[in-house]
Amino acid sequence: MADRRKVILATCCGVHALQDGLANLVYVLLPVLAQVFGLSYAQVGIIRAANNSAMTLFELPSGLLSERSGERILLVFGLACAGLGFVALGQATGFLVILVSLFVVGLGAAFQHALSSAVISKAYEDGGRRSALGVYNSSGDFGKLAFAGLFTLLFGAGVAWHGVVTAFGVLALGAAAVLYGLLRWLGAGARPVATATATDSAPRGGWGIRDRTGFAALSVIVLLDIAVQGGFLTFLAFLMIEKQVPTSLAAFAVVLTLAGGAFGKFGCGLLAERFGVIRSLILVEALTAIGIVAILLAPTLLAYFLLPVLGVVLQGSSSITYGTVSDLITEDRQSRGFGLIYSIASGAAIVSPILFGYIGDRYGLTPAMLTMAGVVLLPLPLCVFLRPALSPKSA
Repeated sequence: MADRRKVILATCCGVHALQDGLANLVYVLLPVLAQVFGLSYAQVGIIRAANNSAMTLFELPSGLLSERSGERILLVFGLACAGLGFVALGQATGFLVILVSLFVVGLGAAFQHALSSAVISKAYEDGGRRSALGVYNSSGDFGKLAFAGLFTLLFGAGVAWHGVVTAFGVLALGAAAVLYGLLRWLGAGARPVATATATDSAPRGGWGIRDRTGFAALSVIVLLDIAVQGGFLTFLAFLMIEKQVPTSLAAFAVVLTLAGGAFGKFGCGLLAERFGVIRSLILVEALTAIGIVAILLAPTLLAYFLLPVLGVVLQGSSSITYGTVSDLITEDRQSRGFGLIYSIASGAAIVSPILFGYIGDRYGLTPAMLTMAGVVLLPLPLCVFLRPALSPKSA
């Protein structure tokens, strides 16, 4: 039983690393594509918006569809979409092909987080669920770093960008076939078997929510938490430029923060498993606020040393919040619940840079960062509404 659970977790982590690695490769690709095809800033913005919107729009439907078809076939479909999107991108001749290709890549990414989270939650329903989801969350960040680094190295070594992109697409298509075989062998993510009786007496209203107040509180916490993550990572490089850091090195600040986040998502999952959700969340959000202020005040060199530490708590909070979804949703509605939470998170990641950017334009980047430090503390009073929804052991 334990070995099967570990193989399921490893499989989902591998797919997550591949999907997130490909999805976030867009950040590295867009400057290259803009130079090769002479794209305007407006066209770059449209491409990025299409890619993000596809993931946001289809995240929740993927969870709903899985209740009929099971997670397995949809996970394979998502990975295949990512592969096809990158193969098509490798043959791109202009703006329209790039736009459609990256829309398909975003569509594929939507069929990942909620579905894999549900598969892992079911596999670890007897214990260790939160730690397993922490491992899963961190695997995506390692994938982002690996694929961005590999593309940069190959492109810098003189390998044509379209050759690298096409190879990544073929890799994803091959991984989709392997994924189907593995999940079928493990008996994971199969089509749900309908049952005639319902054993859960809690009113579900079609969503399987055990505690509506607790789930609403968790949703707002995720919204605020991801809003700060998205805003900080978007404007961090600009903050470093204000500290007189060359543009080429300013972007490295984001890489350092993401590296810390990869370890934080793993470590914070373990933290919540050992010390409980509420205590861990209060600690992590408070340290995030302190860390943002410290980065603002610190000299440049010290700020760079602090960034990986800040990344641990800034992004590690995701493992605490996402790992709590399964505590508030009945077993037969896990995919739907994760789909809703991930949709809220995706929406926050899209909107927050615009709002914090407006504050930065009007009042300056330092006030915008201080606003983030304040917003990240707003989830703390919401813990009062979340605590009753959790079991004594989880809280």
